[in-house]
Amino acid sequence: MYKILLNEKIAKDVYKMVLEGDTSLITAPGQFINIKLDGKFLRRPVSVCDCDSKTLTIIYKVVGEGTEQMSLLEVGEELDVLTGLGNGYDISKSKKPLLIGGGVGVPPLYYLAKKLLESGQKPSVILGFNTKDEVFLEDEFKALGCSVFVTTADGSYGIKGFVTDALSGIDYDYFYTCGPMPMFRAIENTVNTSGQYSFEERMGCGFGACMGCSCKTKYGYKRICKDGPVLEREEIIW
Repeated sequence: MYKILLNEKIAKDVYKMVLEGDTSLITAPGQFINIKLDGKFLRRPVSVCDCDSKTLTIIYKVVGEGTEQMSLLEVGEELDVLTGLGNGYDISKSKKPLLIGGGVGVPPLYYLAKKLLESGQKPSVILGFNTKDEVFLEDEFKALGCSVFVTTADGSYGIKGFVTDALSGIDYDYFYTCGPMPMFRAIENTVNTSGQYSFEERMGCGFGACMGCSCKTKYGYKRICKDGPVLEREEIIW
């Protein structure tokens, strides 16, 4: 059980929640938790945005009944949470990393940036949103010391266009990304380096038992919740 320390709105339909509890099973950036909600059969998977010895932070977007219910939870309430799920990013592959996040794919890249910086790597970061009202974590990435580029599809803030429109002039040798599939396809058609994709899939159990999130790779079938959510570019079948 995890105690809610904070649950506040930080952008359009986007909320930040801080939970207090055991974080020992979170061993890599890019892992996720699975939250049980009253009256809902399936848990809600949410990536870990930040973590320390006593608390973990998630950022989620209200898109349905489950996340709407989460947004109404109050400080002091407790949640049944499965933690330390998924494989996370491997930070040993890069020297000049580029982080690319789209919408609610941005949060896990914050913890990733912290771990890369701790290892002596300074990442460049591209954050992609639809409009200015949806932008979040820009200041937090800058506070870490990252070079940050923000794109909005409607041009209301930052660079007008998509994340691939911000690539010009950035010096990098490897990329890490999380976001929607259309963004992944644009990256795959534009970026020439190796990298890692963190996939968003519907999950039943969240720990590899139900096989509901299996996908075919060049090296056989993998379960996104257990063998992923992070897959290397070279193994993905598009």
